[in-house]
Amino acid sequence: MPKGLLGKKIGMGQHFTASGNAVVVTYVEAGPCVVLQVKNAEKDGYSAVQLGFEKKPVRLTKKPELGHFKKAKSEPLRFVREVALTQDEQLKQGDKISVDMFEQGDFLDVVGVSIGKGFQGGMKRWNWSGGKASHGSMTHRRVGSIGASAYPSRVVKGHHMPGHMGSDVVSIQNLEVIEVDNENNLLVVKGAVPGYSGNYLIIKKALKAKKKPMQEQVAKEEPKGKAVAGKKPAKKK
Repeated sequence: MPKGLLGKKIGMGQHFTASGNAVVVTYVEAGPCVVLQVKNAEKDGYSAVQLGFEKKPVRLTKKPELGHFKKAKSEPLRFVREVALTQDEQLKQGDKISVDMFEQGDFLDVVGVSIGKGFQGGMKRWNWSGGKASHGSMTHRRVGSIGASAYPSRVVKGHHMPGHMGSDVVSIQNLEVIEVDNENNLLVVKGAVPGYSGNYLIIKKALKAKKKPMQEQVAKEEPKGKAVAGKKPAKKK
């Protein structure tokens, strides 16, 4: 199977675990995705698979795109992206990949575009503290000085300034899969994913999964030296 899948953020909600704990979750529609093109190391220099997700009207599709979809015997699709492919995997054009590639307890890396905030000032964009709020101050939310005149006599590259905020490609790592609904192609993921409801996502298996699944977490041990009923704490020698 490929190392990821395409999907769409549906919304957020609350999920109760078997132990009764409430967890904030995101509902993600993952797949089914159609394999539009398979790339290999011999011909293309790398192994990957091009996936397509969600139907698109023919009237909104350009003729070159229609020919590309026709080769894969697929309808026009809105969201098309490449995902890495294991070398030993054999996939063909037209194959379909669904959400059953994930299981409860898996950890995911989710890539999406963050919500756009438009043009913002420095206080909102970079969390500046701002100037004095007292009467007479004229620098409440202003930028102020942005460089020294003697040295280096210029604005240092990378200096935080007001500007466009949001609409960036963001990757959230190690999101735990709480539940998988194969019938409705749904993933219930612990935590938040980038973007607004309806935002397209690339869902990959986590590269740095270190934590244990929530269902298997063990209660922390009592700190050493703590008194237990009927026993005295051991004295240090």
